[in-house]
Amino acid sequence: MPQQHAKNAFYAQSGGVTAVINASAAGIIETARKYRNKIAKVYAGRDGIIGALTEDLIDTSKESAAAIKALRHTPSGAFGSCRYKLKSLEQNRREYERLIEVFQAHDIGFFFYNGGGDSADTCLKISQLSDTMGYPIQAIHVPKTVDNDLPVTDNCPGFGSVAKYIAVSTREASFDVASMSKTSTKVFILEVMGRHAGWIAAAGGIASSKDTEIPIVILFPEVAFDKSRFLAKVDEMAGRYGYCSVVVSEGVKGADGKFLSDQGLRDAFGHAQLGGVAPVVAGIVKEGLGLKYHWAVADYLQRSARHIASKTDVQQAYAMGKAAVELAVKGCNSVMPTIVRLADKPYKWKIGSVPLDQVANVEKMMPKDFISDDGFGITAKCRAYLEPLIQGEDYPPYKNGMPQYVRLKNVPVKRKLSVEFKI
Repeated sequence: MPQQHAKNAFYAQSGGVTAVINASAAGIIETARKYRNKIAKVYAGRDGIIGALTEDLIDTSKESAAAIKALRHTPSGAFGSCRYKLKSLEQNRREYERLIEVFQAHDIGFFFYNGGGDSADTCLKISQLSDTMGYPIQAIHVPKTVDNDLPVTDNCPGFGSVAKYIAVSTREASFDVASMSKTSTKVFILEVMGRHAGWIAAAGGIASSKDTEIPIVILFPEVAFDKSRFLAKVDEMAGRYGYCSVVVSEGVKGADGKFLSDQGLRDAFGHAQLGGVAPVVAGIVKEGLGLKYHWAVADYLQRSARHIASKTDVQQAYAMGKAAVELAVKGCNSVMPTIVRLADKPYKWKIGSVPLDQVANVEKMMPKDFISDDGFGITAKCRAYLEPLIQGEDYPPYKNGMPQYVRLKNVPVKRKLSVEFKI
């Protein structure tokens, strides 16, 4: 049989970016360049999946090896990302057909989608539809989400660095508050990301350790907010230590199931637009206890902080990109590489894989045995899970005191389709 010609690959970044998503991109592109007999070029979607729909592709072969290597230490999405959820096949089959048309026009046989649960679902649908349309696409999902809520994989690239940032920030801010608590602030409130799962909030708990004890109260999405119990806990902590730090997830809900910070708006995925839970909690502290407070919102800072990224996270993000290509060249389809934990101390892990129908639209919440009995802290089991993920430093190169990040040329690929697509 004659050998099949090498097909091109399409890579896209999806949803909220992270400090290490570009490390996954580097893993994909560098590994693909080693398999030129099977993968001719890697095209990236400008602004994520929108780039595929609008046929706005980027030719990564125009980037030097040094530039691609520098992606490993550059935060955010080098090719642009987007929050754009494709509708179901029943609602809008045309979107998926358009993707296949673009892939066919540019001889694309591999689809690498770097994102969370929604992008896993898109990846699965494209794999299924491509077969029915007679143009097979090997669709590989590359895990990424700071929320750490993808199932099966032990953890998600992007989370370890956010966890490190929140743990360090909570410890440093607590030192600050402690030093002024006699005459000034008694309660510091830090709002972190996490719509339904409290993994990031849990990371605030490791700011306190046996050798550095810090009074920390954590508010998880998995635990219904009880104002009287919360105030009693803060009052107890502030009374005993002179101050208290509160780490609150944006997705905290009351007993009625409503978000404390629901603004009544919806994003492109139909999710409630959250924000502002820290001042809500601060108001509760002021009204209920009369203590002086300060609050802060980690917001984009927590997910873009490449300067303090976890070395473990960087390594795993790159490994997921590399594994995705290796799975593709082996003929795998509709799968996601995973991180499999082998041991906590010393921390050991390996790469596995899982069919996408076990990942798409499934959220992994905090296990009950990771949350303390009172609902305001983490257990020893949770600490054992979290601590390996924040280990090690992987600093970017610095110049004149500032980190040096790469900006790619992002040379466009010439369009081949005559019909434009409106999104």
